[in-house]
Amino acid sequence: MLNPVYSHHITSKKNNGRPQVLNMTQKVALIPYLYIYIFLYQNMCRTLKANAATVNEKAPLGEVLKETISANVSEDSVVLEFAQRDGYITQVIDFKQELEILKVIVLGEEELGQNAYQVMCFVTRFLRGDFISADAMSKLRQKNPGTVRTPEEDRGTEDFDLDLSVDVTTASSLSSHIPRLCGEASTATYASDRDLKLWTQQRTDIDTDWSSISEVTNHLPTRGVARCSDGGRDLNSSCACRYQACIAWYPCGLKYCKGKDKDSGKNVSYRCGIRTCRKCRNFSYFVSQRQLCLWDE
Repeated sequence: MLNPVYSHHITSKKNNGRPQVLNMTQKVALIPYLYIYIFLYQNMCRTLKANAATVNEKAPLGEVLKETISANVSEDSVVLEFAQRDGYITQVIDFKQELEILKVIVLGEEELGQNAYQVMCFVTRFLRGDFISADAMSKLRQKNPGTVRTPEEDRGTEDFDLDLSVDVTTASSLSSHIPRLCGEASTATYASDRDLKLWTQQRTDIDTDWSSISEVTNHLPTRGVARCSDGGRDLNSSCACRYQACIAWYPCGLKYCKGKDKDSGKNVSYRCGIRTCRKCRNFSYFVSQRQLCLWDE
């Protein structure tokens, strides 16, 4: 079984001290090597002991993606990850802290002189009813692993305005997963002021208060910042970027069936499967250069 991955490094040869730029053919060819690297990385590193399942999911555009979901009961967390056409997505659900961390790797645009790839992390509040527990996930046994899965429920798209940057090196007060997962996104890890305030107000069992959160976050410019998608903007000018991340298939709840107890004859309910969902998220956040948001057109 595969353990969850906390860091993915895409390397390229150096050219006069600058990363080599990849063309589209090279980008597509790179994706299979991501899988190879992840497999080797997981076996080399001492990561979390976890139960993992590999699922073939059908994405909105019709392509089939291979998704790995790992559960770690001792840390009360679940990791979901998959490669897509332009990079890689890792979603960590921290049930203990009731936070979700989404790490996105995006391959660069060769014709516009971008680096080989860029990494972003998005930290949001998590509601327990949105994903099955780590304990339930660890007990799942997949039938017909080669089957292409489609979700039973589409939960639509949720919008997030992220006006905070997160200091990754000190963010363990939010979640211990952030420093491990987002080390490569030290200047591109984002959260919402409103979201985290709600999080602190609703949590009575955490050691973190708003003053400690303020120490690991900084406010980003929001007023008067134009959208990166506005035409005619200079590539070096700052703007508000939007990135959409979609999880095409994930276990969002348990199914219960009714039956009779063999000994007592009484009616009982028991777990008999999972409910599966699809959900997208639109993240809006400040970038110092439009070149860091070329997909938002």
